[in-house]
Amino acid sequence: MRRISTFTALAVTTASLGLAVIATPAHAATVVVSNSTDLTNAIKNATAGTVIQVRAGTYYPTATLQSTANGTSSAPITLTAYGSETVKIDGSSLPSGSWIFKLTADYWNVSNLTFQNSPDSAVVCQSCTGTNWNNVKTINGGDSGFTLTGDGTVNNTVKNLDSYGNYDAATHGENADGVAIKFGSGSGNLVTGARLYNNSDDGIDFWSFSTPVTVEHTWSFGNGVNRWSDSAFAGDGNGFKLGGDGEVVAHVINNSAAWGNAGNGFTENSNTGALVLNRTTAYANSKWGYYFATSSAKLGKNLAVSNGGGSVSKGSAVTSSGNNWDSGISTPSFISTDASTTYNARSSSGTLPATTFLTTGSTTIGATMN
Repeated sequence: MRRISTFTALAVTTASLGLAVIATPAHAATVVVSNSTDLTNAIKNATAGTVIQVRAGTYYPTATLQSTANGTSSAPITLTAYGSETVKIDGSSLPSGSWIFKLTADYWNVSNLTFQNSPDSAVVCQSCTGTNWNNVKTINGGDSGFTLTGDGTVNNTVKNLDSYGNYDAATHGENADGVAIKFGSGSGNLVTGARLYNNSDDGIDFWSFSTPVTVEHTWSFGNGVNRWSDSAFAGDGNGFKLGGDGEVVAHVINNSAAWGNAGNGFTENSNTGALVLNRTTAYANSKWGYYFATSSAKLGKNLAVSNGGGSVSKGSAVTSSGNNWDSGISTPSFISTDASTTYNARSSSGTLPATTFLTTGSTTIGATMN
């Protein structure tokens, strides 16, 4: 249903009386949709300032929802649930290899939606500028849950994302990450408040992305574990994979945690750049807590406990200070090592659930887990 502005109604009435119509700017439309056809059309036909509100229910599009329409910084395009209603967009009816939602566009705000059961990646934002994603879920897809890619990927914010259960059966789990920021470039991209878990490959992967990305207050756990009984399973299972493909780039990770991953908690993945990790925690990952053998990373105030390969593997170019593997730095005790509360519902504002898991009370070392 498309709401008609007062001006539009007046213009129609005036025209019907044979009177002159003075052209004035129309107000941006608010479009309320309640079926897949209307949702497809609303996304395709949006213009700067359009607000698309999706009524409660599960939607089954039969083709990828996509748009190349740009908003502006002052009049973004908005796609969101109607009020506090629960909306799921399900890819079960899409052709093999399809994504659920693709934007090649600027200045969109997308919030309060779940994208599930995609044949391939759930959400792909290609060469986007100024998009904001808030309280979105990308779950049980056939490749990475949420993807930023392409040159000109600038000033995008991914906030309070849950991305889990993604698995690429065709390649035996080798590619499906929670968040993939890959094959592109662009400054000002931020991931904050994400939970990235139980994906077949990595929690977050920056393969072949040549510009620094900032991640903060993000949890990555349980990735790379073969939950699909795949006899040829190939998932890597790193919590934070911070490079690859020869790019030299200084990504920044603040106040984040990796635990229970099948690979490393945090790894350079051959990125020789000046990566920055500050106040993070790596706990009970199967390989190293921190693997930075060739980079010139700056590791400060990080905490590694009970990782299978050891706390840290670091080369001579790494600057290491205030971490619990450094001389004179003690390892504080965790208040809890029971991770069950990390699966709880988010707060009403969308922030990560309250937990004492991996908290220490320290003001100087390790993630604060919020």
